[in-house]
Amino acid sequence: MNKGFSEIISTVEDLQALLGKPSELVNNKSIDYLDTHCRDFISKASMLFVSTSDAAGNCDVSPRGDAAGFVLALDEKRLVIPERPGNKRCDTLRNILENPKVGLIFIIPGLEETLRVNGKAYVIRDEAIMVQLATQGKVPVVGIGVEVEECYIHCAKAFKRSGLWQPEQWPAQNTLPRPAAILADHIKKPAYSEEHIKTVLKESYEKRLY
Repeated sequence: MNKGFSEIISTVEDLQALLGKPSELVNNKSIDYLDTHCRDFISKASMLFVSTSDAAGNCDVSPRGDAAGFVLALDEKRLVIPERPGNKRCDTLRNILENPKVGLIFIIPGLEETLRVNGKAYVIRDEAIMVQLATQGKVPVVGIGVEVEECYIHCAKAFKRSGLWQPEQWPAQNTLPRPAAILADHIKKPAYSEEHIKTVLKESYEKRLY
């Protein structure tokens, strides 16, 4: 039972009464394949976010980024995301093994609209595909293969509100959160001081991106 909120919307009818219904444009913008526009968008995207959940419904969203075109569109119904070296938690891959439904958001720097792709995912290791995803002479061990079920352009309102691509709206460098300090406080082990974690992160970023 929820104890923290007093007025909860629990039906679609109540939600639509408050927010209204989508327009004809919105209702008809979704397609179930990657047309030339979508494939062009993916070829220019250098960042995407992958949303997954496990069998119990516990959710995760994970970023994937590389040089533009790092995601391979095999055809109108299939794309592949290379799995570059990470922290070995494998949250996304573990979730896919339990629940193959995924949601993707592709981002092109400077463009405020995004591309959303939903579908069914697999953890794959097809050698002929992995070779095509090689970077700096290193072939990924596995990738995320996605069978496309839904695809559409998402409007720019979130990016316009956030001013994400406008440097004049970015916070000053000296006011940014300190990731190493956050990790040190969360880990709470004497061996992992902020300075030690800074060193570990620097080495990882410089030597283990691929």
